[in-house]
Amino acid sequence: MNREDMLAGLIAQAAGSGADLVTLRAVVEESSELGAERVLRRMGLDDAKAHEDMAQLRELLAAWRDAKRSAWRAFISWTVRGVLALLLIGLAYRLGFSDLLS
Repeated sequence: MNREDMLAGLIAQAAGSGADLVTLRAVVEESSELGAERVLRRMGLDDAKAHEDMAQLRELLAAWRDAKRSAWRAFISWTVRGVLALLLIGLAYRLGFSDLLS
């Protein structure tokens, strides 16, 4: 018996017996599992390699985030170094060491 048949049977049982709490919970559980399977099938994640594909996507996303973080850190580091170099040059010029700059 597949899940669609199980869901149809549970709905028929709920209609016939006045829908007690256990039956309604079973209907909700079966329908949510059926819906999840449909979504995975539509997304192309219903095969045996889906778990492996998702793991690879997570690794790729983590690598992208690390690369982005590293790029920002490098940009900030070089910006600070540039500002400090300009400050040092300005200080040297102000103190009269302009002959060392040429």
